[in-house]
Amino acid sequence: MPYPAGHREGTRKKIVASARKLFNLSGFDNVSVKQIMAGAGMTHGAFYEYFKDKSALYTEVLSCFLTDPSWSPCWEGVSVDLKAVDAGAQVIRAYLSRQHFEDVENSCPLVALPTDVRRSSPVVKLAFETVFSAMVALLERSVSDPAGGARRKKAQAIAALCVGSLIVSRALMNASLAEDLRQASMAVALELMDSSVSGEDAVKLKRGRRTNRAAAVNSTDRGKKLSPNRDGPLGSAVGSTSNAVLSPIAPGADAS
Repeated sequence: MPYPAGHREGTRKKIVASARKLFNLSGFDNVSVKQIMAGAGMTHGAFYEYFKDKSALYTEVLSCFLTDPSWSPCWEGVSVDLKAVDAGAQVIRAYLSRQHFEDVENSCPLVALPTDVRRSSPVVKLAFETVFSAMVALLERSVSDPAGGARRKKAQAIAALCVGSLIVSRALMNASLAEDLRQASMAVALELMDSSVSGEDAVKLKRGRRTNRAAAVNSTDRGKKLSPNRDGPLGSAVGSTSNAVLSPIAPGADAS
């Protein structure tokens, strides 16, 4: 009896989702194909019907939420309205939110996999570069500097600040220090973004931010009930690792 329509695509997504979580938690080298397939509820042999090898799967996992519109973060209270005037600021808040910081399994791959990527093949490195470039392009759309080159440089700096600060924060054993670093990085990234906006857009941005702060109260309270997992370096993938660029950040989710 033939499989129903969409079965193959659905199975492939299960494998990618399983690999994403395991790679984020343990790294590429420490995860076997058998473990990945077990996480997807399948047998080891079925893997090769969908992927040539583990490296091919790894490349797809790296495609993450910044490049895959069908993926959305599982971070409670976090979403991003990419059509909003302050979309760039919403992306920053989502990326540096407490929810993303704590959710290692569903993290952005840029955060959890840099070291693995450095040791990987050119194909995997290119996939990682594509994800980072997608994040820069998204932020650049919200930067209004007249000079295109200046916009891109600022967007690159903001993206690097977001990714780097989350990597370091997750590696710190001192929870208070990690929280201070996350919040400080968010403040600096938002300041860089704000300094690019002027005139009517600045007024709209401030109005949107006030709305976001009000909407963030409940989300922030929920986030404070959670505590970071301290069972080792919290570096995670990007956790999504691989998922779609920040699907829309509920206005101001955990802007603290």
